Amino acid sequence: MAEFKFTDAGKAAAPKSGDSGKKTGGIVLAVVIIIILLAVVFNCFTIVNEGFIGVKYQFGRIIEDNLQAGLNFRIPFIEEIDQVDIRDQIYSVNANAYTSDTQSVQNLQLKLNYRYSSAMLSNIIRETGISNVENKLLVPNVAKIAKDAIGKVKAEDLVQTRSEVQSTIQNELTEVLNPYGIIVTAFAIENLDFDPAFEASIQEKVIAAQDALKMENKTREKEEEAKQIVIAAKADADSQVAIAEAEAKAISLIEEQLANSPNYIDYYKIQKWDGELPQVMSDGINPFVSISDSGKPASSGSSAVSVPSYVPQVSGSDE
Repeated sequence: MAEFKFTDAGKAAAPKSGDSGKKTGGIVLAVVIIIILLAVVFNCFTIVNEGFIGVKYQFGRIIEDNLQAGLNFRIPFIEEIDQVDIRDQIYSVNANAYTSDTQSVQNLQLKLNYRYSSAMLSNIIRETGISNVENKLLVPNVAKIAKDAIGKVKAEDLVQTRSEVQSTIQNELTEVLNPYGIIVTAFAIENLDFDPAFEASIQEKVIAAQDALKMENKTREKEEEAKQIVIAAKADADSQVAIAEAEAKAISLIEEQLANSPNYIDYYKIQKWDGELPQVMSDGINPFVSISDSGKPASSGSSAVSVPSYVPQVSGSDE
């Protein structure tokens, strides 16, 4: 007798559990590998910002100290890159000091501007340490050098020559800090406080000096005015002398001409004549009078007839 077996033709064969696990594991592994590769790639580069310089370490040893701003390569897990700020740094300190004449300077405010030398950056890191520059180099030197420089000048001179004292302190700080790779760019004494009585005496002295200067200027002004008067008087006198000399010379020339030419006087009279005849003319014996038509002496521009006027001689006795 025939035996029949029935199967579900539409039902697919179930996958093996071992194959599914292998596939999932492969995907996870691939993802992990990609993540690791991305992490390695990203860790191969470090960005150095503007105003900073990069220092590369390999297992803690400096191998480069001049990495410029931008993207810089490093070997992950083997090399590290640190950034050092090479811009100007500011160090400020308050102190007290004494001048050479034992005047106390209170609330002395000092400010130092400095930066790290790029060429000596490795030495700074090895010998001092970037984080120790202030405590090891600035704290013990800035206040000391400033106090020593102030102690060499009088209090009054410190007020009047403050900029020169600042320059002296800056130069001394430069000499001390430069060998350590610290470049001093500026130094300033921002505040000076003296004893109130001393400040009052300085103010009085300054006022007295200003008053004396005003008086001196007034004296110079008066002296200048007097000089101008003398100069003007001398110029006037010289002018009068020149005029007198010119007149004397003219007279001398006229006299010389008269001596050489007797007729020159007649020429001179003609040059000076205004064109009008005199009312009375006489030769010393017989005078002539110009009579107008109205019987009055003729005026300028009127017709006149010169009539001789005889003055009879009167004898001393009557006939």
